[in-house]
Amino acid sequence: MSMPEHHDLNSGNQEPNLQNVNAPVPPPVRGGGRSPFSLLVAAVVAAAMLYVGFHMARRSGAIHGPAAVTKSSVAPDFTLDSLDGKKVSLSEMRGKAVLLNFWATWCGPCKIETPWLVELQNQYGPQGLQVIGVAMDDSGKDDIAKFAKEMGMNYPVLLGKEAVGDAYGGVPALPESFFIGRDGKIVGKIMGLESRSEIEDSIKKALDTKTGSNRTVQTPVAVAVRK
Repeated sequence: MSMPEHHDLNSGNQEPNLQNVNAPVPPPVRGGGRSPFSLLVAAVVAAAMLYVGFHMARRSGAIHGPAAVTKSSVAPDFTLDSLDGKKVSLSEMRGKAVLLNFWATWCGPCKIETPWLVELQNQYGPQGLQVIGVAMDDSGKDDIAKFAKEMGMNYPVLLGKEAVGDAYGGVPALPESFFIGRDGKIVGKIMGLESRSEIEDSIKKALDTKTGSNRTVQTPVAVAVRK
């Protein structure tokens, strides 16, 4: 059984460097003759300062943890820049079924999935589907635009921000797609690379939100994992 393909969001396509796994571990740094009690006091003070600073930052709004996004909840709104320089807001899509796809240029599974999204946009666009791609990597705008052109992406490609990813649960793996009904509520989610038919089934649920059938698709075949 083959292991799922995955990618680190911070290191791109690079494989882990195992060259120095068996290298000797350097000895611990000595405390310079300081007593264990003084070291303990210093550690407690440092921990207290970090605790106070963290909670002050959270209270001021400087730090926000990933939000919990569940089925039937209203999809968090956002406004991002598109590749053509326009401001695009999710709320502008109300009345359409939206496939919100988080991806990255270095993500192998994304390169397999993207042609399907192009085909599905062509197939279901006349019925009210709007695919939106949110690029979640550090590549420059030119690199993302080149990738989008090579893949023939026929839907809006937006330049992602960490705050938007956090609003959707942190986006721990790529690709990750949210299926949003015409009423703006989330009806399903796929994390990782699933089959085209699974994606299509979720699109149909988003298009036909009156059925109330909101099964979340799980068990990804291949994911790009954030570490």
